[in-house]
Amino acid sequence: MFFIGALSFSVAQNKVGFEFMDSLSSQSLPKVSITVNNKIIGIANDSGKATIVLKNGNYRFSFSYINYENQTIDIQITKDIIVNILMKQSEGDLNEVEIVSTTRNNQPIENAPIKVEILGKEEMTEESTIKPASIASILGDVSGVQVVQSSVISGNVNVHIQGLDGRYTQILKDGIPLYDGFSGNFGILSIPPLDLQQIELVKGSASTLYGGGAIGGLINLISRKPTTTQDATFVINQTSLGETDVNGFAAKRYKHFGYTFFAGYTHQKQEDVNKDGFSDLPNLSSFNIHPRFFYYKNQTTVTIGYNGTFEKRNGGDMLVLNNEAQGAHQYFEDNHTNRHTGEFNIEQTFNNNFKLYFKNSASWFNDNYTSNILNYYGKQLDYYTELSTLINYGNGSSFVGGINDVGNKVRLINANEIIPNDSLHNNTIGFFAQNTWQIKNGTTLELGLRDDIHDKYGNFFLPRIAFFNRFDEHWAARLGVGFGYKTPDPYTPYYTDYTPDKIVALPANSSAEKSIGYNAEVNYKKDFDNGNKIFINQAFFLTQINHPIVGTADDNENLYYANAGKSVVSKGFDTYIKATVDDWELYAGYTFTIVKRNYLNQNQFMPYAPKNRIAFTIVRDIDKIGFHAGLEGSYTGSQKRLDYSNTAGWMFMAAMISENFGKHFTLVLNCENLLNFKQSNNEALYTGSISDPQFVPLWAPIDGRVINLSIKLKL
Repeated sequence: MFFIGALSFSVAQNKVGFEFMDSLSSQSLPKVSITVNNKIIGIANDSGKATIVLKNGNYRFSFSYINYENQTIDIQITKDIIVNILMKQSEGDLNEVEIVSTTRNNQPIENAPIKVEILGKEEMTEESTIKPASIASILGDVSGVQVVQSSVISGNVNVHIQGLDGRYTQILKDGIPLYDGFSGNFGILSIPPLDLQQIELVKGSASTLYGGGAIGGLINLISRKPTTTQDATFVINQTSLGETDVNGFAAKRYKHFGYTFFAGYTHQKQEDVNKDGFSDLPNLSSFNIHPRFFYYKNQTTVTIGYNGTFEKRNGGDMLVLNNEAQGAHQYFEDNHTNRHTGEFNIEQTFNNNFKLYFKNSASWFNDNYTSNILNYYGKQLDYYTELSTLINYGNGSSFVGGINDVGNKVRLINANEIIPNDSLHNNTIGFFAQNTWQIKNGTTLELGLRDDIHDKYGNFFLPRIAFFNRFDEHWAARLGVGFGYKTPDPYTPYYTDYTPDKIVALPANSSAEKSIGYNAEVNYKKDFDNGNKIFINQAFFLTQINHPIVGTADDNENLYYANAGKSVVSKGFDTYIKATVDDWELYAGYTFTIVKRNYLNQNQFMPYAPKNRIAFTIVRDIDKIGFHAGLEGSYTGSQKRLDYSNTAGWMFMAAMISENFGKHFTLVLNCENLLNFKQSNNEALYTGSISDPQFVPLWAPIDGRVINLSIKLKL
């Protein structure tokens, strides 16, 4: 048996064994967190067993596991005993001790050497009724994260972390990187939150386990899995700006078989909010389907899944969109895209402490683009295969190692215009290893190594070290340093979207960007009576990117990418506070960021990277009457434009109320952008003529105040 959290005493000691099982299926539950007298002392092994050593006395034990209700029991210990604990599945809030999958060793978030922030099931459930069609809004609520819209017409967005461009943020789906380059520019955040279990965020370098690209940070989208309780949820939503959403999710696990099934449809009619003649919201029709099937046999789990996304986005001159094109009113952009993703995964447990994983996924993306100026057809194939292992040993230590093969192929076709980057391909074979040492109770050291072999840009060796220490039940600290890289890609995000015919071919001597990132943080937490608690995090970060790829646009709207001679440096600090007071939940975060482009002699600031950003959330729950209300807001400080001028600072606020009518019916009323702040109130969104507009980079909302009403039915 695997022993954890052994405590030494000078008097008589007793072995207390626990076996954790699902109350319905009687299946073993691994990684259950064990607390004795309000102090976390260990975690059950992969067979759902744990043993601790205690002296004679009375003890209060608490047990927590993700998606299960907490268990608390009082036991008088006078001899060796074994206790069976039956855990009941819960549809309520996730426990504070959440299990992190991004770190690959399934450790609790609270003691992970790498800081991982989780938007859990509660947040996904709430967001599915507020913004049912996208996760962009909820990501923008996190301190240090800025969601930036890159196109007025199409509505495309990308994610900036710690002031760095969106190309330095790696987005994963269930631990697989399939969203980059050409295919990553189209609706990658248009993922319905109803289909997600949680979102895991890592700020700063995270390239060791998942390869190049995670320089600014990493976002891992975790799909829902079936439970033994039948789940069936339907959400219907309507907004004041003409968006209609209909989403449904169902799941169930049986003895040897399980399934999840999501289907969703979104329709947005074109809207010209600022009345300048161009759509601020495109005419959008989107359909998403995501079935997954699970097979369970002894210690083997097989997952087979398919995800299909089909979108039509049509934006531009409102007269054209209303079929009234005339004279100079001819401008439009029409994207018909579809994405097909297949997955095949095997998880095999050989004994209590040894697991083997096989992952295989492929994604086919197609874009049929039409405008009054250009027509082209683009396609991209992304593929990923991995074999890895997890070995638990000692008292909480673990080893993760593996090999993966990842790559993509891009092809763009146009009969009339020359597309400089019409055929691209990348392939990387990576070897990775991570060892986590539980030095003593509360102290963890983690060393990671990765070696990537790229077919065009050579070899990249990426070491990483992370250290975590819990001083006592209140104070803890983390330190870390890691290396990363990013290979050149002409289709990485720029401040505005450029059509492929305007993106000049990369120079023959282009080289990969290389980075080193540092982080340090201190945590304080305290639990009070009646479930009240407070958590404070103070983090500092510094990332240096050497030989950065820099984009430059000429007077003819051609975009050139090339390596710069000196570095880009992002540094600052991130502070946030979370608290629970009676029925109130509070969150407040402040991020200070300075990004410096050392390759310039003057005006070294990074455009559209605010120094100051504040975010806060206040939520009130009254479970007795099923009432839920929340107010959230953020302040984004002044930013520098490309022409060195300053934008205005702006405040965003949103409010929502919801009411549960019994166990099955919920009504939600929400208002986004209460203050109705729009970028168009401060500047025009385009220059040039109505027939040949040049759209400016976006730094604030353009859709204004939006009210939505949603109905959720849970069977």
